[in-house]
Amino acid sequence: MADWLAALDRRAELRAKAGLTRRLHPRPAGDQMTDLAGNDYLGLATHPEVTAAATAALSAYGLGATGSRLVRGSTDAHQALEDELAQWLGTDRALVFSSGYLANLGALRALVQPRTLLVSDAHNHASLIDGCRISGAETVVTPHADVEAVAAALAAAPGRPAVVVTESIFSVDGDLAPLTQLHAVARRHGALLLVDDAHALGVTGPAGAGAVAAAGLAGEPDVVITATLSKALGGAGGLVAGPAEFIRHLVETGRTFIFDTALPPAVAAGVHAALRLARVGDDLRVELSDRVGLAVGRLRAAGLTVSAPDAAVISVTAPGPEAATAWAADCRDRGVAVGCFRPPSTPDSRSRLRLTVSAGVPRADFERALEVIVDCAP
Repeated sequence: MADWLAALDRRAELRAKAGLTRRLHPRPAGDQMTDLAGNDYLGLATHPEVTAAATAALSAYGLGATGSRLVRGSTDAHQALEDELAQWLGTDRALVFSSGYLANLGALRALVQPRTLLVSDAHNHASLIDGCRISGAETVVTPHADVEAVAAALAAAPGRPAVVVTESIFSVDGDLAPLTQLHAVARRHGALLLVDDAHALGVTGPAGAGAVAAAGLAGEPDVVITATLSKALGGAGGLVAGPAEFIRHLVETGRTFIFDTALPPAVAAGVHAALRLARVGDDLRVELSDRVGLAVGRLRAAGLTVSAPDAAVISVTAPGPEAATAWAADCRDRGVAVGCFRPPSTPDSRSRLRLTVSAGVPRADFERALEVIVDCAP
């Protein structure tokens, strides 16, 4: 009976030799680490209006939702959040899930019908990859941001229902998908376009409405938006937004919606308060953009290989997984938290530090963090 445990130990040893060991680093309340690893892009997670809204809802509704959305889990807080999300994104309706991961799984499964072809970008997030797999549909993975490859994949399947699947701002290198061109190709072939707008929501677009809105695609009947509520909105949960008919289909058939306990009402209320702040947060977005430019300039001046970010995700190449791990650990020892991305979390063989810029970090701390990253570079 111990053989399976021994096999797991052996696999852990192989990961360690490859520099792929992963460890949890719990942080205490009041943590003083300068955070360039989390996704609180606008610094709203601790905003007084956000925490006050969550506190009031906690007193009103209690700790949890107590059930799935179709049983007892839907509250006024969920409905109000969904209504304003749809208005913000320019879609018919929006539906809130307990996580962005489940939103992607549910949306992809609901878009699939017999003979559907999914055309998925090679750099897509794991939740989109898993959604394609779980859907059971044939999936063609196309080279990153390659519109011609997407067109070729669709042309090779004439008459079949198809969905083009992409992130807007990609989570590893922070680059923007060619959404306008992808939509044009999809429409020409009668396909749908699913866009995971997680890293753009609140950061780009008119009033922070995201990359889909920035591309002029908001409300298009052949576009479905997914996102998480845990990044620029500082909370938790996920969303799917699009035509009313599709949201109705999700409510009635989506397994990750129907059979999952709802997002806690206090979180929904806090996220709703954050959404209102984000909609009028152009000054925060200006500061965020300025910091991204500053970071890229300083890191490149130090001789580091840095991505060309289109939002607030910056990728810095490391020599390998062991070097990336040591680099991140050295930064952490000096009070700076950075992301450490290594295979298989990266879509290619490169290891990276991933920096997520936040307007909520004090400016002096942010500039010092850049110095630490340069000083600790391998």
